[in-house]
Amino acid sequence: MNIAVRYYSKSGNTKAVADAVAEAVGVKAVSVDAAQADIKEPVDLLFIGGALYAYGLDKHLKEYMKTLKKENVIKAVVFSTSWLSKHSVDLIKNGLKEVGIPVEEEFFYVKNKPNDEQKKQAADFARKFI
Repeated sequence: MNIAVRYYSKSGNTKAVADAVAEAVGVKAVSVDAAQADIKEPVDLLFIGGALYAYGLDKHLKEYMKTLKKENVIKAVVFSTSWLSKHSVDLIKNGLKEVGIPVEEEFFYVKNKPNDEQKKQAADFARKFI
């Protein structure tokens, strides 16, 4: 199974969850603003995460989702962190659906900074899909 983990994080909170997910599924988490973030080969599963910034997604994540091709991503699973609400989950899911990528209904969310137990939960969550 080909798996990718992509995220955008300003504070490091979403990166911490992305790293836990990536380690659990045996890949490297890559920030969407990194040169190697492009998905050029098809993946069976894309874990993708971000956070809520001023009631919206950061432009890096929004623009990245627009570059995704449905023929390269069989299914996406969303994770998120934020200080305010889970609204980022819906925004990410909608952005993926707009480009034709099927999205798993279940998601992983952490309010505030993830602690060690929440990172373990993120890893357990990710393993359910492989």
